[in-house]
Amino acid sequence: MTDKKVLLKESGIRWLWISVLVVAVDQLTKLWIERNMGLGDAFTVLPVLEIVRAHNTGAAFSFLAGAGGWQRWAFTVIAVGVSGALLYWLRTLAVATHGLLAAGLALILGGAIGNVVDRIEHGYVVDFVHAHWGASSFPAFNVADAAISIGAALVILDALLEGRRNREAAKLRAADGKE
Repeated sequence: MTDKKVLLKESGIRWLWISVLVVAVDQLTKLWIERNMGLGDAFTVLPVLEIVRAHNTGAAFSFLAGAGGWQRWAFTVIAVGVSGALLYWLRTLAVATHGLLAAGLALILGGAIGNVVDRIEHGYVVDFVHAHWGASSFPAFNVADAAISIGAALVILDALLEGRRNREAAKLRAADGKE
C-alpha cells in the first residue's frame, strides 16, 4: 500500500495543507462558540440542526466522559501518537497512486490535532453541531470530528477501491498467462 523511498515533494506530505486548514477552521469555529455562547446555549439553524455549546471530556459520543479526569491525558497521548503515525504514513505514500488515501489521512490528522488543542487548553473538547430528527438525536460534534469521520470514510473507500484494482490486475495477469 505504501511505496518505499518516496521523494518528499511526491509524498502525502503535500496534503498537509488540508490538515492545517481543518485545524484552523476547527479552532476558529470553537473560538466563536466560546466567545458568543454560554454552555448549553443553543439556536436553531434548520428544523433538524442546532448550534449548541457543549463540552465533551470523553471521546467520541462522550465515551468515558465521567471517568474522573485521567481520560484527558490518555486521549491526548493517544491522539499525539496516532498523529505521529499518520505523519509517517503520509510521508511514505506516493501521492500519484494514493491521493484519496492521503486526503483521508490528512483530514484525520487535522481533526485529531484540532481536538488535542482543546484537550490541552481546556481539558475538554468544545462541540457545537447538534443534528436531530424527532426524538432521535446525534451527539453534538465539531469540525474536527467531521473531518475525522470524512477522512475515515475516504480511507475505507480507498481500501475498497484498492481491493478492486488488485482483483482486476490479478485477472489481467491470469489472462495474460493463459494466452
